[in-house]
Amino acid sequence: MTAGLPEGPIVAFYGDDFTGSAATMEALTFAGLPSALFFAAPTAEQLARFPGLRGIGIAGIARSQTPAWMQTHLPPVYEALRETAAPIVHYKICSTFDSAPHVGSIGAAIDIGQGIFGNSWVPLVTAAPAIHRYQAFGNLFATVAGRGFRLDRHPTMSRHPVTPMHEADLGLHLAQQTARAIDVVDFVSMKTGQADAEFASRRAAGAEILSLDIVDQETLAEAGRLVWENREYCQFAVGSQGLEYALIAYFQKRGWIAPQAQAPITERVRQVVGVSGSCSPVTAQQLDWADANGFRTLPLDATKAVAADSWDAEIARAVTAALGVLSEGQSPILYTARGPDDPSAHVLRPAVEAAGVTMEEVNDRIGNGLGRILNATLRETGLHRGIIAGGDTSSHAALAMGVYALTAVAATVPGAALNKAHSDDPAHRDLELALKGGQMGQPDYFGRIRAGGQDIASTI
Repeated sequence: MTAGLPEGPIVAFYGDDFTGSAATMEALTFAGLPSALFFAAPTAEQLARFPGLRGIGIAGIARSQTPAWMQTHLPPVYEALRETAAPIVHYKICSTFDSAPHVGSIGAAIDIGQGIFGNSWVPLVTAAPAIHRYQAFGNLFATVAGRGFRLDRHPTMSRHPVTPMHEADLGLHLAQQTARAIDVVDFVSMKTGQADAEFASRRAAGAEILSLDIVDQETLAEAGRLVWENREYCQFAVGSQGLEYALIAYFQKRGWIAPQAQAPITERVRQVVGVSGSCSPVTAQQLDWADANGFRTLPLDATKAVAADSWDAEIARAVTAALGVLSEGQSPILYTARGPDDPSAHVLRPAVEAAGVTMEEVNDRIGNGLGRILNATLRETGLHRGIIAGGDTSSHAALAMGVYALTAVAATVPGAALNKAHSDDPAHRDLELALKGGQMGQPDYFGRIRAGGQDIASTI
C-alpha cells in the first residue's frame, strides 16, 4: 500500500560510506519501499534487473575523501540521482556526523550539490531514535550501552582517529565546512504545533540549511512532514538514515504506507567469515562476545599496510589463518584493532609517518585488503555469508568483492542488516554480506548475522 505517494522512486541517495548506504536501503525496504544499493551509478541494464524500485542508492567513499576529490567525483553521481526524478535526493552521512573541513566534508558536499540542484533550502536530518541518535536545539547526542552522550563527549566520536568531534552543535561544526547560513527548527516548536511558523521564520531570516531536531517518534514524523511538504523539484537533502526514518514515519502517519510488519529473517548457518577495521569500543565488545560464542578473533598487523609488499604478505597469512579456523569448525573474524585503547591503534600513525606515506593511502589499503581477505576465504571454502565491520573499512572492502549491488534480506539491528549481494561472478551467486558501522549493533551482533536474524540462543 503506497496510495498517496507518487509513482516510481521516492528517494534517490548517495551514501558517503557503504555501511550507512546499506542502512538507508534497509530502512526503505523493510518499510515496504523496495530499494537497491548500487556500488556505482547503475546502468540501464542493471536497473532493469530490479523492477519496481522505490529507493535507488549509490554507495560511495566520500566520507574518507578530500573536498578536491568531491569536486571531481560527486557531480556525476548527483546528475545520475537527478535523472531518477525522485522527489527527494539524499546525500547520506553518518549518524554521528563524521566530517571535517579536510576530509569527508559535509559542507563541501552541500555546496557541490546546490550547484546542481539549486534548491532554495537544504534539509539536514541527522538524528534517528531507532539507532539511538537524538538532536535537541541543534546538538547531537548518541548512546553507548544505554547511556546518552553529547557527541563531543562521546567515548568514540570525541576520539575518532580521522574525524574527532569537538563540537556537538551541528550548525557550529558544519559552519567550518561551508559559508551557507545554517539554522534549526527545534523540537519544542515541533511538539507545540509551531513548526511551520518556525520554519518560515528561519527561512525568512536567510537560512539555507535547516537542521531539524528529533527526540522521539512524534518529532521524527514531524521532521518528515516538514521535508515532504516543503520539498521542491528533486529536493536535495542531507542527513543520516534518519531522513528515511522521518519520511517513513510521516508516510505511515498519513496512511500512505502500512505500519512496518515484523522484519524478515533468513536461514541460520554454521559458519561465517568476518573482517573488521573498526576501532570502536562497541565493535570491541562484539569481538569479545564472538570469542566466547563459537567464533575466533584473529589480529592483523595494520602497520604492514604502509607498504604494498608487506601488506600482501599479511593478507596471505591472514587467509591461511582464517582457513585454519574454519577447518576446526569455528568462524574467523580478522580485525585491525580491538577498541580505541588497543596498542595497535597507537602504533599505526607513527609507522605511517616513518614510511613517508599518507594515512589516507594506508587506510584505503587496509580496507581493500580486508575485502581481499574476505573474498579469498569465502571463495576457497564455498561459504556464502560474510561480515564487514567499520564504516570507512566497508567502503573499500566491499569494492574488492566484485559486487555491484545489495538488497536487504534479514534484519538484525536497525542499520546493520544482512544483505543479498548481486554480482556477475558465478562464484558469488549466493553471497550474503552484512555491513556494520563501528557504533552499530549489540554485543551479540556477529551471532545475529550467523543466525540470519533468528533467535541466537540455539546457534552453535
